Amino acid sequence: MKTRAEPPGARSSSSSSSSPGTSALDPARRASVIRVAYLISALDVTWMFLQFSVTPYLAKKLGFDTLQFGYLQTTVGVIQLFGGPLFGRFGDLFGARAALTLACSATVVFFLLLANATVPAMLFVHKLPTVFMHVLPVTQMVVADLTEPERKAEALSKQGLCFGVGMIAGSTLGGQLNTRYGERLVAYCGAAGSAVSLLLVLLYIPRNTKPDAAAHDPASEAGSKSIFSVGEIARLMKFPRVARIFVIKLVAGLPSVIFQVMFSIIALDFFKLQPQQNGYLLAYFGIVQMVVQGVISQLTARFPERSLLLLAVGVACLVGVAQIVFMATVTQFCVIVVPMMFSLSLFSVVTDSMLTQSVPPSDTGTMLGLCASAQSLLRTVGPTVGGYFYMNYGISSIGLSQFSVNTVVFIYLLLRRSSKTAAEKE
Repeated sequence: MKTRAEPPGARSSSSSSSSPGTSALDPARRASVIRVAYLISALDVTWMFLQFSVTPYLAKKLGFDTLQFGYLQTTVGVIQLFGGPLFGRFGDLFGARAALTLACSATVVFFLLLANATVPAMLFVHKLPTVFMHVLPVTQMVVADLTEPERKAEALSKQGLCFGVGMIAGSTLGGQLNTRYGERLVAYCGAAGSAVSLLLVLLYIPRNTKPDAAAHDPASEAGSKSIFSVGEIARLMKFPRVARIFVIKLVAGLPSVIFQVMFSIIALDFFKLQPQQNGYLLAYFGIVQMVVQGVISQLTARFPERSLLLLAVGVACLVGVAQIVFMATVTQFCVIVVPMMFSLSLFSVVTDSMLTQSVPPSDTGTMLGLCASAQSLLRTVGPTVGGYFYMNYGISSIGLSQFSVNTVVFIYLLLRRSSKTAAEKE
């Protein structure tokens, strides 16, 4: 795995016990903080999937149709679209502890508002705290800051295991609680759980996880210290390969996001699943996620990122074909989920690793915030596009978009790789 050059002043400022580009914390302390970051990630995903077992069913009770539910999802995308890069820059400037404290506190407020959503307008109001709810990007920043450059992809891939654990726990617990006690109690459980995450942050996450080199980087010090500096955020796009990988992340990721944001409606309307059944299906997703992450960890340790990116996009093409031809029953869908989760997870890990290695350590939070905003941008247009496709052309149209878009990206990557190989031979 290739690593980027160190930023100016990195070697002179690093402690002797730290590898270039990693925190000056001693190895034992770094390992401990990374483990806590993984735990916070798993808990955050648990509360997120707890919420998934509430929102679609509560929206239906309050009279939302498919299009209105799409508008609700779009609202979240718009809010997080603007919040992502700003929050990532907040983490770079003020440290991991401050960023995670704000994110977990916002999650507590989010669930309290959800518990008291008794009219349609309140479902939109309870989404407002999502502007600060970026726990996963910040924990990714912590892991990236505390990991050697050559091991970043492997370390980031392990967060997929946290995602799987959280998906299983949150969806199973949410389905059971919703069936027995209703949406209100589930929302209060989410608020209590988020308070536990906040306590872990305050007790175990250090104020700053940046390398000493990043903290004293002359280039960083010369820049603006404002969170709202658009120029400082846009500056990252000028680093080599960042803009290209970012565009690929947006284009290839759109069909998958369309399916993800439409899944609640598909489960409710197409598969006719009850809350408890939906919880079991999401728990199955979590099991698959954990299995494929084990495979991905091995792949990232053995193969170059360019090859893995090509593999992820190629598998996504095959998933699109399967969605068109075979996705008529829940059983068939459960089979398709395996390559789908593999492609999604591998694509996310590889692109995030490539992007964070392309920028200085002082900007990893902002870069991961931009990655989160890419997902938010897709979630902004995804519900509207997905709702239109689903209502007018059926579920197979979503698979067709997956196949078409990823085929174009696959051909582009293949041609670029061939031309680069030919240039290297010359």
